Amino acid sequence: MTIALKQTLVSYPDDFPQILKLSEVEFVRELRCLAAVKLYELGRLSLGKAAQLADMKRLDFLAYLGQVGVAAINLLDEEIEAEIESAKQLAL
Repeated sequence: MTIALKQTLVSYPDDFPQILKLSEVEFVRELRCLAAVKLYELGRLSLGKAAQLADMKRLDFLAYLGQVGVAAINLLDEEIEAEIESAKQLAL
C-alpha cells in the first residue's frame, strides 16, 4: 500500500543547524521527529501515526520517546484513574 505524502516548508535562521551542531539533514530530521513527539505527547496523534510522521518503526519511536524524556504511555488523568479502579476490581 502506497501512502500519499505531502511536504511543507519550514523557515528557520541559517545558523540553527550549526548552533545545534547538526548538519542540515540532521536538523530537518530532528524537527520532524520532535514535531511527532509533541503531537503524540499532546494526544493529537496515536503512537503509530506519530511514528509514521517521524519516519520510524513503532518500536524505534518508542525508544526515541525515552531518549527525549516523553512517557510512552500517554493517558489522561481520568483514564489513569479508570485503569486503577479496574485493577482494584480485578484484585478483589
